[in-house]
Amino acid sequence: MSVASEYLQHSRESADVLVRRHAPLVRRIAYHLMGRLPASVDVGDLIQAGMIGLLEASRHYAIDKGASFETYAGIRIRGAMLDELRRTDWTPRSVHRKTREVAEMVRQIEAETGVEAEDGEVMRRLGISAEEYHQVLVDASCARLLSLTAPDDGEDSAAMDVADDGGLSPAQSSEQDGMREALVEAIGGLPEREQLVMSLYYEQELNLKEIGAVLGVTESRVCQIHGQAVIRLRARLHDWRD
Repeated sequence: MSVASEYLQHSRESADVLVRRHAPLVRRIAYHLMGRLPASVDVGDLIQAGMIGLLEASRHYAIDKGASFETYAGIRIRGAMLDELRRTDWTPRSVHRKTREVAEMVRQIEAETGVEAEDGEVMRRLGISAEEYHQVLVDASCARLLSLTAPDDGEDSAAMDVADDGGLSPAQSSEQDGMREALVEAIGGLPEREQLVMSLYYEQELNLKEIGAVLGVTESRVCQIHGQAVIRLRARLHDWRD
């Protein structure tokens, strides 16, 4: 056997060992994500996508990346799962349309008044009931994990959770950094309770039920608050999405 063949065989064996050893990590991440997703999402699909992410991580990991394999693999696994969710977006187009309409109205009101758009004013201008408005908030919260700067055609360009941006060009990387800075600034301008929900959801990775326990409110109320934050951020990041 040649030196090259021996090296390739050793690399494959090393990758197989890493995959077998870290397979439970895939299930752990999948079930953690499921706590933040609608029941219609199949955990098996997430696990399958995550295993592909783990396999890719095992093939591309290098010690000089400055992180442990588990940390590196976790990022790739989660990214693969999020890519699968984006590819098989379960959200009806009508939900995207209604969310855009509310976000655009919020943007208009805040541009006119210079203050946060009140729910009542948004409902009045759109001519919708409180029940309809709250359903839009719930849909906005559940429709996507992180697509606050996504184009309006429904395709995601995630700004809140980028799994692996190593393949970006300098121009794309600069734009990604700009979006992150704009997002951080926009979140900092949210009402205090909305900021707290976003922090607990995206930074602490609590699910809606756990956040409800922290705030002392129902899970449905947390969903509404999260939806309000998502819509407000979509409105304030309008220039980035366009």
